[in-house]
Amino acid sequence: MSLGLQALLAVMPILVAAVLLVGFRWPAKHAMPIVYIVAVVIGLFAWGVSSTRIIASTIQGLFITFDILLIIFGAILLLNTLKHSGAVSAIRRGFTNISSDRRVQIVIIAWLFGSFIEGASGFGTPAAIAAPLLVALGFPALAAVMIGMMIQSTPVTFGAVGTPILVGVTGGLESPELNEQLAAIGMTFVQYRQMITAASAILHGIVGTLIPLLMVMMMTRFFGKNRSWTEGLSILPFAIFGGLAFTIPYALTGVFLGPEFPSLLGALVGLAIVTSAASRGFLVPKDTWDFPPPSEWGSDWMGSLEIKLDGLAQKQQMSTVLAWVPYLLVALFLVLSRLPALGIGAFLRSWSFSWPNILGTDISAASAPFYLPWFIFMVVVAITYFIHRMSPKEMTAALSESSKVILGAGFVLIFTIPMVRIYINSGGNELGLASMPVAMAQWVAANVGGVWPIFAPAIGALGAFIAGSNTVSNLMFSLFQFGVAQQLLISGVIIVALQAVGAAAGNMIAIHNVVAASATVGLLGQEGNTLRKTILPTIYYVAVVGIIGLIVIYAFGYSDPLNNFFIAEAATGAVGN
Repeated sequence: MSLGLQALLAVMPILVAAVLLVGFRWPAKHAMPIVYIVAVVIGLFAWGVSSTRIIASTIQGLFITFDILLIIFGAILLLNTLKHSGAVSAIRRGFTNISSDRRVQIVIIAWLFGSFIEGASGFGTPAAIAAPLLVALGFPALAAVMIGMMIQSTPVTFGAVGTPILVGVTGGLESPELNEQLAAIGMTFVQYRQMITAASAILHGIVGTLIPLLMVMMMTRFFGKNRSWTEGLSILPFAIFGGLAFTIPYALTGVFLGPEFPSLLGALVGLAIVTSAASRGFLVPKDTWDFPPPSEWGSDWMGSLEIKLDGLAQKQQMSTVLAWVPYLLVALFLVLSRLPALGIGAFLRSWSFSWPNILGTDISAASAPFYLPWFIFMVVVAITYFIHRMSPKEMTAALSESSKVILGAGFVLIFTIPMVRIYINSGGNELGLASMPVAMAQWVAANVGGVWPIFAPAIGALGAFIAGSNTVSNLMFSLFQFGVAQQLLISGVIIVALQAVGAAAGNMIAIHNVVAASATVGLLGQEGNTLRKTILPTIYYVAVVGIIGLIVIYAFGYSDPLNNFFIAEAATGAVGN
């Protein structure tokens, strides 16, 4: 089977998903079962994947689905607990005191607070926390999901305390052969990886600075009374200020400290600077922007999660600080559980269950439920019950409301995640073919040649779109991207960094991330609507960073030490011939 035919068949499930979700506006609960069947049929009959391996991949996907549903439930329960405790009212009042302007709230809550949560936990947690919080503050559910997905861009490469680099790039790239090549020039893999980290941080710092402005512009364009891009542009100075307050410390941390803390430190510094500046009116527009009255909202804007504060029991007004304590505890506990030196994460991971070598294949599945963010959410919910002096009736109401959301999300995800695992595991086949994602990437590489830097981020984004994970995309494609750079005699550091950055951007359109975020606000069925919007910032990200990569390599002539080694070897080979 030719490479072109492989690529065409491999892209079919993605095309079917795009046509059904975006073109025909089908809800994911109807589209994803069909996409799953298409992937199974192609895997069995075109790729020669055994039925046993298909079933094993499906089981592996169900393990992951279980983990995601736990996170969704924990995030919703925390939000509903805060609603019934009176904390949401206090949080809303606190932001109104800083600024009632929705544009300012996006920069602080979504961009900065969301980036901090991404740095601490990753794996879709920012959208699961930020989206329902935004709904609680009066945002339309569809706007909250769109903005929540856009959080999952710049901070993602260094999310979960650097997991996409430490696990994704390391697991996808490190090999005895590469270590030997690095040793020949006096480098270690850790040093080489740090070069990739620094390049990724700088690329993100350049492109990501505009993300808060894009968030605001898309909000005013799709959810404003006047449907205007320029109403978002009117906050350009403050949005750029908010962008730089995060990306400057973020980039510096990546360059000088490594991959663990850019998103964490960048967000902490940015929150301190921007919150203080906003409370003093620095660069904040004199006009105040808000959504039209809810009576004028489109029916597709609203989810089933309703934060009706007026109907709740009237309680003594809570202080803003006490209201924020649960979210601060979530952030603190996430950080503590992700720091290897403390050993807390290792202890939590020890409580796990697994199915190694499912049905005799090389596919394994495992879950460490107490290491997932849901467990931290549950601990914080228990603490909140006491520190907010809740009644059993209020806690029961929060549990009841949260439980209703899981069934809808579960049905969609039990098809979406297994489809992803079939895609990724399709490399184990009787025909000796590469996996479906790699086949698509190989076809692109074979047809674009020297302008590969423009396409490298798109390949990373494709991996994240399929897998819903920057880490998995890096595991799939880092070695492939490095190999293309080696063949073209261009910098492997820059190309792998473009892969990592593109994979971060791809999270904005990852189907199962959209489903998970939609579930937290009761908006299942509108996934295609969200994707039609988040594709815009995704295209911006991969296109601009690809152009920057092309300029750095060819106009600036950037060449890393290992690249020079390959060039010298090629020259020696040419002389020998």
